[in-house]
Parts: sequence; C-alpha cells; structure tokens
Amino acid sequence: MSLLVVGLSHRSAPVSVLERASLSADAQVKLLQDTVAAEPATEAAVLATCNRIELYADVDKFHAGVAELSTLLAQHSGVGLEELTPYLYVHYEDRAVHHLFSVACGLDSMVVGEGQILGQIKDSLARAQELHSAGRLLNDLFQQALRVGKRAHSETGIDRAGQSLVTFGLEQLAAGSDVETWARARRPWSSGPGRCPPWPPRRSRAPASPRSSWPTAPSTAPSGSPRSSPRATTRTCWPARYRWNRCRPS
Repeated sequence: MSLLVVGLSHRSAPVSVLERASLSADAQVKLLQDTVAAEPATEAAVLATCNRIELYADVDKFHAGVAELSTLLAQHSGVGLEELTPYLYVHYEDRAVHHLFSVACGLDSMVVGEGQILGQIKDSLARAQELHSAGRLLNDLFQQALRVGKRAHSETGIDRAGQSLVTFGLEQLAAGSDVETWARARRPWSSGPGRCPPWPPRRSRAPASPRSSWPTAPSTAPSGSPRSSPRATTRTCWPARYRWNRCRPS
C-alpha cells in the first residue's frame, strides 16, 4: 500500500474553480465514505480549506488510485471531471509526505507561515478518525505533520512575515490611508533563491580528446623568445559555455 494525494489549491486553480469545488461538512463525510468503499483505497482523509481541497488515501495501485480519487473529487465537488482535471495535482509516496509537511508548516499557504492550517489538519484527522477511515498510515502521517508544523512555527518564526504583511495592510486601512498610493511609491524587493538560468545541456558522451577539438589561437610572443616553443606558441580557448570563457595558456 502507498500514500497518494490528489487535490487542487490556490496554486493550481483560480478562485472561481475553488469556490465551486468547495466541500461542505456533509460532502466531506460522504467523500470519505465513498473513498474507503472504492477498490483501490483502504484509508482516506480530506483536507478542505478555503484555498485547498486535498484527498489523501492509502492505495494499492497508483494509476487506478489517481483515476478513482479524481472521479470522486469531481462527483462530490460538483465540478465536472474534464473541467477539474487540468487543475488537479498528484503527489505519491514520499512526495505526498513532503507536501503535507510543507502545508503544515505554512509554506504552501497563500499567506506564508499562517498557523490556521494546523487547526484544519487537526480537524481533518479527527473527522477521519471519527468515521474510521484513517488507519495506521494516515494517523501516523497527520500526527507527524502536526508535530513538524508546530516545531517549524515555534523554532523559525515563519509566521511573523505573513502576519506583519497582513497586519500592516489592516493597520493602513484602519487609519484611512490609501494603501495603493503608498505601494505605488515604493519598489518591491525580494530575497531568496529565485529562478536561475538553465544549465547548458549535458553532453551525452565526452570526446576522446576534449582539448584537441577546441580552437587555438597563435601566440603573440616575439620570435626567439622562451614562448616560441611549439607548446608555448598556442593557447587553448575554452568553450563559450564556461563562465570564465577565456583563452587559457597551454
């Protein structure tokens, strides 16, 4: 058996789709019951918030599990399968664990670091336990996710950045300030890895003699100088893909 999660969130779907796909409490109960009754799944849990709908399950077949969970989400959300499919994401085994831990830490939230998600994960686990749809796998997974999320919030202070941004906006609105005018007069700045340019394509096979195929440039040393030997009269030009792109003496 393997862990599988199929869902959609503010990162994969527009707000209009999320609003239509939102699940009521009764719909979540019915979804859990139907998921456990389905052939590929033996355990199930639903994490439903205003910005995400995720169905976790312990399945014995990946492709059959993805197809079944996607169909169940479409049936209970009221959005057609063909319309919903482009917005769905799938995580399997260790990637599913990594995803839930990121969600618990607030890294996948619209406001990074928000702590409300911990209560929502706790409610999701309690609902699955009450309906007996969570077995050993999902019980251990969700409880560990709660521990990871609490530790991330207590040791890193990840929730401060998101709270300070939201709090600042609310304070400006409460004071009657024009936030748009304030923001227009400032330039955004971000800190982080960002996007790096792609690495050059890796060569499938290294040439038998790499340096023999590189172009050489004649030396400008005067005749009779110590550099006039055959070895010293040529310089090897390194390929342009290297950052230091310059001629290196042979």
